[in-house]
Amino acid sequence: MTILARRTMATICLVLTTVGMASAKKKEKVYLPGYVLKAQTVLVVILPDAGKTTDDPLANQKAQADVENAFMKWGRFRLVQDASQADLVIGVRKGTGKNANPTINSGPVDSPVAIDTKDNQIRVIGQQGRPADVTQPGAPTGTNGPNDRAHTGMEIGAKDDTFEVFQGNVQYPVDSAPVWKCIAKDGLKAPGVAAVDQFRIAIEESEKAAEEKQQQSQQQGQKKNP
Repeated sequence: MTILARRTMATICLVLTTVGMASAKKKEKVYLPGYVLKAQTVLVVILPDAGKTTDDPLANQKAQADVENAFMKWGRFRLVQDASQADLVIGVRKGTGKNANPTINSGPVDSPVAIDTKDNQIRVIGQQGRPADVTQPGAPTGTNGPNDRAHTGMEIGAKDDTFEVFQGNVQYPVDSAPVWKCIAKDGLKAPGVAAVDQFRIAIEESEKAAEEKQQQSQQQGQKKNP
């Protein structure tokens, strides 16, 4: 990825706690909270409002697998399949390249699908709609009830790829606001998966800032108690 591409990506990948700070006299860069820096496990899910496009129904499943592979290559986190074991929940939605796109809606759970992953291994994905335990049952999302028949719909505003980070170890984590979000064209595209790369950079910057803050605090303490 070129320097220009990284800078462009950084303008749309941000810690969401910066929202509402525009009126502050002195704007300071906001970093990721401690629970993100201490996290050890992640669960990658398809965002509940993600539709299955008619031209590529498996796009979200492929993006989910690509993001998981990128996390495995990174090596910082351990992937889990149970929300109760996840320190962080990563929600993904593959962009359609269009402002509006026809979709297939067929209830919250689809038939298992085999997706090729790295090292020639096969990952079986059985759920496209509402991920178990990450969103409240009956919450208003783009999925349908369990008895709904398959029908076509329309997904609005999903032009670019979406990557969202939610706090884990809470009830229905995806129902809360994400702590970090990246929306970018081809942000979930393999093999690079730029959104994961930008998340890694955000963590590194946050860790550096936390270390500098700790050093400053120690220095101040030494001055007070020579």
